[in-house]
Amino acid sequence: MSSVAPKTGWLSRLKQGLGKTSGKLAGGITGIFTKAKLDNDSIESLEELLIESDLGASVASELSAALAKQRFDKQIAPDEVRQFLAAQIAAILEPYAKPLVLDASRKPSVIMMVGVNGNGKTTTIGKLASQYRQQGLKVMLAAADTFRAAAVEQLQVWGQRANIPVITGEFEADPASVAFRAYEQAKAAGADVLLIDTAGRLQNKANLMAELQKISKVLKKIDPEAPHHTLQVLDATTGQNALSQVQAFKELAQINGLVITKLDGTAKGGIVVALAKQEKIPIHYIGIGEGIEDISDFSATDFAQNLLGLQEAID
Repeated sequence: MSSVAPKTGWLSRLKQGLGKTSGKLAGGITGIFTKAKLDNDSIESLEELLIESDLGASVASELSAALAKQRFDKQIAPDEVRQFLAAQIAAILEPYAKPLVLDASRKPSVIMMVGVNGNGKTTTIGKLASQYRQQGLKVMLAAADTFRAAAVEQLQVWGQRANIPVITGEFEADPASVAFRAYEQAKAAGADVLLIDTAGRLQNKANLMAELQKISKVLKKIDPEAPHHTLQVLDATTGQNALSQVQAFKELAQINGLVITKLDGTAKGGIVVALAKQEKIPIHYIGIGEGIEDISDFSATDFAQNLLGLQEAID
């Protein structure tokens, strides 16, 4: 079962959230394609615009070349360019737009959340926990980022708000012991989902790697397949830095899904396309605000349409 915000309301929020990126792209495209025919100058300018929007050099080159192949030296209007790009981007994203599916036979499904501190990891856990609870699932949370009192307190606030138990430890307690105890309690309580918050201090990479590996190791004492999902939370406003963060956490933990947050705060929403193209990891959710409803399953078509500011996405 996946976590889904109401479709109509979400699309309106997505349109608004991607407004900075779509405004930049739409305005740039209108400025470039003022001539009657597609030529080398306009193709080169389009490629630069796509790179500036953080789609990445590879994707920008691929999209520009595809447009040139179809329409070079032919008349083309800005709206046609936007429609073409939206369709191409949707095709790139589609293989990686996959809802997070929980195995109902597992009680609980264990989801370990990782990512650099400040990327919205704890907030994302709170949102997902609340939405799972609204779907009738029994949820528990583990505050295994024990070196940041603020993270523990933030998780406890989310827990209180949604009436969800939060398992904590002493300040600077062993994160793995907190995760293990939480798993035992969640299993005994017949919980459907256990969400585990973790630290994200990349500046101390060796210690973080050891910490995350130890959490996974102790969880496997209860279930050899745990954690069942390891999701990395990324802040879209970091742009190309998100790519290096994914590469780092590939070493630190066996991540198998992405959550991309803060798309409403950036004009470089194209990073989502670059991530899919380069890292080839499923994108389960995107977030566009602080509210509980501001997260939803990732849809390739909805995202691509709104990235280019096309009205059809909210009809």
